[in-house]
Amino acid sequence: MDHKSKLRLIALAAFIALGAVRGVHAQALPASGTSAGVVSQPGAATALPATLQPEQAQTNALTPDEAKQSAAGNVAELQQMIHGSDLSELRTTYNGSYGASLLFYGKEMTYYVALFQQKNFWRVIKTQDAARADMIYRDFVRQTQQLSDVEIRRTQLEAQKAFTERMIALSQDRANRLQADLDVAHQQQTIVANQQQQTRAQATALAQQKAAAQDQLRATQRQVRELQRQLETGLPSH
Repeated sequence: MDHKSKLRLIALAAFIALGAVRGVHAQALPASGTSAGVVSQPGAATALPATLQPEQAQTNALTPDEAKQSAAGNVAELQQMIHGSDLSELRTTYNGSYGASLLFYGKEMTYYVALFQQKNFWRVIKTQDAARADMIYRDFVRQTQQLSDVEIRRTQLEAQKAFTERMIALSQDRANRLQADLDVAHQQQTIVANQQQQTRAQATALAQQKAAAQDQLRATQRQVRELQRQLETGLPSH
């Protein structure tokens, strides 16, 4: 087993161990007919996720015997083996928090096909038929796609909601700034109007003062001319 595969197995083992410590048991479906439900560890029967409908849980990939395998301890067996170095990870597919893995135990030429969510195995199928293992793996991958549809849609809707809320906040901020600018413009318009009114009043007063000054100037000029005339009339002629 190459270094990369070993690291991936160690990581997967750590996920499973953490899930066990937290007491989160694998989920289970009734193992009858061709149903491809989830099989939990012994004594830990749990319901399917809300996103999985009964018609979605069915699969034609498993035989009745294969559908009952996990009850015989395949989950626990794989959990023990995954900590070792003899198990090779051939394929793994993730869809949302769901995944499917195809593992190979070379010492016994045995394949393990696992369906899991996050850190928890739901179902583990054990077979020495490579073609069957690949078929079951493809079926598990199909199930992860179905199971993740609602989860992915929820993630998209959450992102769209957050984006919309962010756009609302930005638009509201823009509206607030525009309203503030408009308020300033109204205030300035009122100030200018008052200034214009005062300026017009001052201009009217100045015009009146100018007219009065001009009248006074003309009167003074007439007085000067009259005094000049009188002065010149009283002087002897040469």
